[in-house]
Amino acid sequence: MALDLAIILPTLNESGNLAPLIDRIGAALDPVIGQTGWEVLIVDDNSRDGTADEARALARADTRVRVIQRIGRRGLSSAAIEGFCATAARYVAVMDADHQHDPALLPKMLASLKAGEANICVASRFAEGASTKDWADPERERLSGMANAIARRITGVDLSDPMSGYFMLPTEKARALVPRLSGIGFKILLDLLATSPKTLGAPMQVKEFPLNFAPRREGESKLDRAIALDFLAGLYEKTLGRVIPTRFALFGTVGALGVIVHMAVLSALLLGLGEGFVFAQAIAVFAAMSFNFWLNNWLTYRDKRLKGWGKVLRGWAGFCATCAVGAFANVAVATVLESQGIYWALSALAGIMIGAVWNYALSSRFVWGRF
Repeated sequence: MALDLAIILPTLNESGNLAPLIDRIGAALDPVIGQTGWEVLIVDDNSRDGTADEARALARADTRVRVIQRIGRRGLSSAAIEGFCATAARYVAVMDADHQHDPALLPKMLASLKAGEANICVASRFAEGASTKDWADPERERLSGMANAIARRITGVDLSDPMSGYFMLPTEKARALVPRLSGIGFKILLDLLATSPKTLGAPMQVKEFPLNFAPRREGESKLDRAIALDFLAGLYEKTLGRVIPTRFALFGTVGALGVIVHMAVLSALLLGLGEGFVFAQAIAVFAAMSFNFWLNNWLTYRDKRLKGWGKVLRGWAGFCATCAVGAFANVAVATVLESQGIYWALSALAGIMIGAVWNYALSSRFVWGRF
């Protein structure tokens, strides 16, 4: 039987969930498309718990299981994109490996696509007949509701759950959209829906399936409050497009918050304590630089986030070192302008702008990137 469906499972520390989930997928699909009609692509972000090794052990026993272990790359969206490009199946589904997504919906979604009822099928937590009673996380549920309202505005698609992580579409359409996807963050469906009108010529026709959202089987959720950044990333990507790289725009947003820290420290030292401008500006630069490192590590580069005190301290030192030239230029330009009679606040802002591009270029490569 031809390979009909590939199920992409982006994983991070999910070793104990894989075997029972593949059994559940087989139980749902084998009676419908046969034992050779589907495959599972486990795209693992170099998990510490041995998820990739567990996936390889499963693959040795079952040739329908394949593994992509990623080194130095993280994030659900980019994992899904790599899965789109790695399968020969006619249709592709993305779902979580934590058992919150019910594999029993897979045959229904596949049948709907084959019948031409939709271009993409989405399992919805909020459609009529769905349930989130087992979610047991009121705050996350409330935030998801707010997130969905924002997402509907970004995509222009009237969906009850545009932030769902469980969906299926023809692989050919997915690969057609790949060149325009941002690949940043967790919300790949949001990216697909917002990208489709320009790439495919029209919004994707969507059909929703009510999902009984189950509790996580084991392990901890990979998401945190930084998920709000996905909306910002999506907004940047779809409004600024290819003019300004999305991550640079996010880096700039963090930098704008750093400006507030910079000006607050500068004002306190210069106006409050009566320190000289050169000293006050230098201290303000250092304070803003440290703040920017912390926030960029938590938000902008959360798919490459440095964890553990050792890595964080080395990353902070590396960030300060790579930004040293930018900081020097910042202080030098601001000092020259201030000495020429330019108002101190304008002088400081000019210095900040000079250092911004340098800071982004080197920190992206040498702090959160690879040599």
